[in-house]
Amino acid sequence: MAVDQHYENFPVASVLLPRSIRPHVVAIYRFARHADDVADEGNAAAEKRLEALASLDREVRAMFAGTPASELSLPTVRALHGLRIAYPQMTAEPFTDLLSAFAQDVVKKRYDDFPQLLDYCRRSANPVGRLMLALIQVGDPQALRASDQICSALQLINFWQDAAVDASRGRVYVPQEDFRALGQTDASFPQYPAHRALVQRQCERTLAMMTEGTTLLRFLSGRFRIEIAMTIAGGLRILEKIAANDYDVTRRPVLRWYDLPRLIIIAWTAWRRSRRQQPASHS
Repeated sequence: MAVDQHYENFPVASVLLPRSIRPHVVAIYRFARHADDVADEGNAAAEKRLEALASLDREVRAMFAGTPASELSLPTVRALHGLRIAYPQMTAEPFTDLLSAFAQDVVKKRYDDFPQLLDYCRRSANPVGRLMLALIQVGDPQALRASDQICSALQLINFWQDAAVDASRGRVYVPQEDFRALGQTDASFPQYPAHRALVQRQCERTLAMMTEGTTLLRFLSGRFRIEIAMTIAGGLRILEKIAANDYDVTRRPVLRWYDLPRLIIIAWTAWRRSRRQQPASHS
């Protein structure tokens, strides 16, 4: 099921999702997409972007505090009202975490180390996974940790596939400590083959996270499990394509229709692996 006009490497509100939650998934996606565009698209000054994100933050907090939909001015927030009614236990925190990450994108262009980058992922990606699990009422702590691993890995994969685009906008997500470890700087990032080893390190670390996160599949069932398995497969396939390009991220990999057979194989392999894995034990 297509949602708006943005290209996505990973499925959004597909027909594999239970029909009952699809409208909520679309509302969550449109909120996140709108906020991301506020932070990243167009020519607005940083101050204007931050003001718009702050308005979103105030309104989403008000909505979860009980403000009626008729009193909300922002369409993407009004669209979440049905979610609040259907899931009264849900709070504003996942949405305000997303907004804090998008606001950070406006002002922060470099990350000192990997833990700092993971903190960004914790707010920019992990809330979406936790919202999806809340929609299907999965709250096991091991499932939540595995979801965080998958979502953070997907966020990192987006960084590596979009490395050249982000660099053209002045952003470099590869940790500065990794540049220093190889005696390099980010002044010309990404270049090939100069940054091959650097990109390979990021992809291998991300692959390990995604592989560990596949534990989540054991907590899921039915079409939702297929949906998440295919989402995992999409991320892993992008990593495969980056590796096939010899870690040259000046060429952006994308998923095509002819990748479907490979995606199915990857998804099936992930499901089989999840049945053998011990659940992730770290936070």
